[in-house]
Amino acid sequence: MLQQQTLNGPASFSGTGLHSGNRVNMTILPAPPNSGVRFRRVDLDGKPEIEARVENVSETNRSTTLAKGNIKVHTVEHVLAALAGYGIDNAVIELDANEPPIADGSAREFCKMIQSAGIVPQNEKREPYTVSEPIELEMGETLMTLFPDEGFKLTCTSTDKQGRFTQFYSTEVTPKTWEHDLAHARTFCFYEEIEYLIKNGLIRGGSLENAVVIRDDAVLTTEPLRYTDEFVRHKMLDILGDLSLLGRPIHGHLVAVKPSHSANCEFVRQVIAQMQRPLRAVQTFAPPPVTPPALSTAPEEIAAGDGAMGIEELMKLLPHRYPFLMVDKIIKLEGNHIVGVKNVTINEGYFQGHFPGHPIMPGVLQLEAIAQVAGILLLKNVELANQVAYFMSAEDVKWRKPVLPGDTLIIDVEMTKIRGRIGKAKGLCKVGHEIVSEANVTFMLREA
Repeated sequence: MLQQQTLNGPASFSGTGLHSGNRVNMTILPAPPNSGVRFRRVDLDGKPEIEARVENVSETNRSTTLAKGNIKVHTVEHVLAALAGYGIDNAVIELDANEPPIADGSAREFCKMIQSAGIVPQNEKREPYTVSEPIELEMGETLMTLFPDEGFKLTCTSTDKQGRFTQFYSTEVTPKTWEHDLAHARTFCFYEEIEYLIKNGLIRGGSLENAVVIRDDAVLTTEPLRYTDEFVRHKMLDILGDLSLLGRPIHGHLVAVKPSHSANCEFVRQVIAQMQRPLRAVQTFAPPPVTPPALSTAPEEIAAGDGAMGIEELMKLLPHRYPFLMVDKIIKLEGNHIVGVKNVTINEGYFQGHFPGHPIMPGVLQLEAIAQVAGILLLKNVELANQVAYFMSAEDVKWRKPVLPGDTLIIDVEMTKIRGRIGKAKGLCKVGHEIVSEANVTFMLREA
């Protein structure tokens, strides 16, 4: 598959959610090239979306949960495995609840959805990541090693703590082997785990119709096992779904022993670290790039309008101080439009832990920068003394690209509504010509 792929049309399925036990409606839609896979919560205001990326993983207790702010989607691995197994790069998964339907505990129904919709190639090329050298992870009882390979091969051994039902399986993963050898394997649990799962509200929708239960040496199921080694094959199904959180296919041979969702997701982070290593080396040893004057976006070359302010005047308006002052100067303030600048340096306090070895400006601080610049605009428009702008809410928040030490963050804010002491604004953060984050913010003025 040299080209990216998506669905030829929408496909829908309704069923029960594993966690909630409630009815869930799911529709998988085509998506444009390079957009990846994302979940859309159509039951919530604004229909917020969560990209299927490991950066958005919030929980890995027996399943994989994605979150952005307060928005969550549980148990994403089965539907993601179906998309990855067929080589689908771009899709939108619409849900009217916080989890896909569990169906029969496998990916069978999701495969039927994809088959009914059809798969179409897109104009953009696929760019699999070819593993350059072995990657190893030891995490608790889990061992995972990824070796270079021309395609994608998966080898797995699964067992429980007592060594029951130890199983092994290995296969080259292609759309054909995915559909025939892995997709029908159902989720399973041990009988002694059920009490904990029920008490913690993890299986309100669980039953023998969507899971296999192992009690001592007996297998409890409403139908015969679909494979003699169904348990290890379901572990491989989970791995495939979790690995898709890399955001691109992998060329390599993954050998896993006693995998888990937490280890799978941590392994994806290890792969990302290897992917970024050459880029970091180039950035470290290469001379600084020369920016043509016509494309330069240094703040000094942005035309300053009336109302430009330096740091001294800003500190009279804003109560924030290091390390929470997220704007260095205002270069434009005209009517309901304001542009601020934040010079991001390696000396910022948050780079001590976000992330050591690969420093990235936290997205929430970009959001804070938007709020602070918007607050300045409201203060200037209302012209009340001894007031502080309080951040109230943020909507339609999107983080698009990482902000690195040395970047100049341009914070462009336009007031969309003012009513008394409350204001609403649309904010964009840019590095060069590219938008790195955006949000709609609401804030209010109160006495300092």
